[in-house]
Amino acid sequence: MAEIAVTDWIGREETAQGRVEEIQAAMLAATLSDAGATAPRFGDRLPALWHWIAFLPTVPMRELSEDGHPRLGGFLPPVPLPRRMWAAGALEFLKPLSVGERLTRHSRIENVAMKEGSTGNMCFVTVAHEIAGEAGLAIRETQDIVYLKMLDRFRAPKPVAPPEAPLVERRVPVSEALLFRFSACTFNAHRIHIDLAYARDVEKYPNLIVHGPLQAMMLAQIGTEHMGRAPDRFRFRGVHPMFHDRDMRLLAEEAGPGQLRLCTARGTENQGLQATAEWEDR
Repeated sequence: MAEIAVTDWIGREETAQGRVEEIQAAMLAATLSDAGATAPRFGDRLPALWHWIAFLPTVPMRELSEDGHPRLGGFLPPVPLPRRMWAAGALEFLKPLSVGERLTRHSRIENVAMKEGSTGNMCFVTVAHEIAGEAGLAIRETQDIVYLKMLDRFRAPKPVAPPEAPLVERRVPVSEALLFRFSACTFNAHRIHIDLAYARDVEKYPNLIVHGPLQAMMLAQIGTEHMGRAPDRFRFRGVHPMFHDRDMRLLAEEAGPGQLRLCTARGTENQGLQATAEWEDR
């Protein structure tokens, strides 16, 4: 069989329709409650990043891969590397969205790049999204997905120490129930979050992985609480897996006027997800 050029997927586009129903918002708020989230009602403003539950991957069971993700080769390229994760993202919020509002997401594959890393071949896929509400374009978003080979053992990235004197700190208990609830809210069957035997025996992680989007939503929540409103821009990237066997710290420190530098942390050992949030003067 001829090798498929994954770069042929650059420029591929798709459009999806969705909305966040009131019951979905209530479920997500219950899941994020330890970070301070409360449930918005129909017509209320949608908190930052909550549009992620408006467009769910509702493929049939037969179209799931062994890892629980939808099979590649449709919109996303058929990358010949079995491990995948949401590595980073950047968002610009232009207009507010509300619970129950009709949303449209237009997505485009911006780039597909093969690279060599410390653990072997990697493939980075960059997807650009534009999310519009009933009043027009509301969010510009870029999503970076990384694909990796399967390892024979877990190799931890170099740890990045958490800030010693954060401006804001909240401690969140992490459990299998939390990971299951978030997987249910996002209709995400990725087994590294909910199947301990698979996570340990197949992907060689020592424990279940806390979702990157879950960490990002919690960081956006504490940033919103501290600044009094949702950010205008939000960027994040994963620097170390966050495992489910320890409480997770949510930390924020000032990064300049109208800016916060945020991270999740495992005790004082390492950061998990790093983020920056920015607020414009109004």
